[in-house]
Amino acid sequence: MEKKKYLDCLFLVTKSSKKTYQKLSQTYSAIEPPTWALLLAESTRSVGFKVNILDANAENLSEEEILKRIKDVSPKLICLVVYGQNVNAGTTNMSGAIHTSEYLKKFITTPISIIGSHVQALPLETLKTEKSIDFVFTNEGVYSLRNLLKLNDFSPMSLSRIKGIAFRNENQLIINEPEKVVPNEKMDIDLPGYAWDLLPYKTKPLDLYRAPMWHAEYDFEKRTPYASLQTSLGCQFGCNFCMINILNRDDKDEIGVASNYSKMRFWTTNFIIKEFDKLIKMGVKTIRIVDEMFLLNPKYYIPLCEQLAERNKDDSLRIWSYSRIDTVKRPEILKLVRSAGIKWLALGIESGEKSVRLEVDKGKFEDVDVRKVIQKVHEADINVMANYIFGLPGDTKETVKKTFDLSLELCTAGWNTYGAMALPGSFLYKKALDEGKQLPDTYEGFSFHSYETLPLSTEKLSAKEIITLRDEAFNQYHNHKPFLNLIEKKFGKEAANNIVDMTKVKLKRKIKGD
Repeated sequence: MEKKKYLDCLFLVTKSSKKTYQKLSQTYSAIEPPTWALLLAESTRSVGFKVNILDANAENLSEEEILKRIKDVSPKLICLVVYGQNVNAGTTNMSGAIHTSEYLKKFITTPISIIGSHVQALPLETLKTEKSIDFVFTNEGVYSLRNLLKLNDFSPMSLSRIKGIAFRNENQLIINEPEKVVPNEKMDIDLPGYAWDLLPYKTKPLDLYRAPMWHAEYDFEKRTPYASLQTSLGCQFGCNFCMINILNRDDKDEIGVASNYSKMRFWTTNFIIKEFDKLIKMGVKTIRIVDEMFLLNPKYYIPLCEQLAERNKDDSLRIWSYSRIDTVKRPEILKLVRSAGIKWLALGIESGEKSVRLEVDKGKFEDVDVRKVIQKVHEADINVMANYIFGLPGDTKETVKKTFDLSLELCTAGWNTYGAMALPGSFLYKKALDEGKQLPDTYEGFSFHSYETLPLSTEKLSAKEIITLRDEAFNQYHNHKPFLNLIEKKFGKEAANNIVDMTKVKLKRKIKGD
């Protein structure tokens, strides 16, 4: 008889895309590699633990199939990794995670934990609401997970000794003392890479993952294989609408607020370039740099771009990264960025109205001439994914129109707009709670793509008005003649046709009575 495999920890990534993205999930939404599961898996096995990754999202597994896989490996612990790559995905992906955990609890006694931005923001609320979850991590969880896996059992007495977790002891909810995050000087050591070999694939590595349409130049054939990685963690800014810094949490408050934990940590250039080399060797050329602020600290991004440029002599790399619009003004930097294979920059323009940007603590952004910066980026032959937010505090129909008119004028090859959400972990969420504002009552409600979406209302705009303006703007921009002419000129007629076809997929909205 074949000996049963044993795992210390199984990192489980579940599905939420159908509820979150509606019909867009069939063809148009991205399938992101589970970056945090990859980092945690490599970290824990580097200190001797036996681990694996079960990506039910990429493999499109049913609950029954997930259960069978779990029984085959008998893990000591199941760790649901619920981050997602978009800022709101940590909450919206909770839907699939909880649905799966509730199913599993009917058949197995294996403890189930969750790590991710939502539970970091609301650890006790998660435990109170979700009975199928045994304990949660209150920050990135690297050291907490290691210490947890050393335990002989997961009794309340044992769990009480582990920093950085919250757990249930009968009817009592307990949040332990905080655990530190990995310090900058130990990033290469304690987060020593990505467990690429643990990901499923069909015929070649990372071929079950697909890039966003725009990243692939609106060409279905260029979407796979696809990978994403980070060169840093966190952000030095504290925008009111963002919760990205919640992973840096270092307190035990009932509600975490990301802007209280603003800081960045970096891997070394040599470490990052080794990961790029692994991906290139595997044949992966379409790559996302996940960092919120990649082009921020020249000490880190310049040597990395220089080394990537050496590997991109044939201009075959197709990389995209985020940056602030006020960090990409110098032509010589943009030339280097382009030579590194970074063909897309995602820039948070947010609003065309200065007073609105100031109200959400967007830093010194108000001093930047947006039009000139975009022009310089375009002159460097770099495409822009421009991100806007409708319904920020202070927004009116007039300021939203001003934002949209600016987007038409800039005419970038990528365009996205969000309805402002009070995301768990953000300052806006805590403020909305304190003011008694209506918030989504489902996880899907925090996604601007979902049927149950519920943006944060403003003094002048209702949630229904905001999402209506967002949906109208999306269709209008992507059918705008100058935009389609630009796409056809840059990427071909088929790319333009693919965009028009995408706009024909109509999202239904509960708030609009659909």
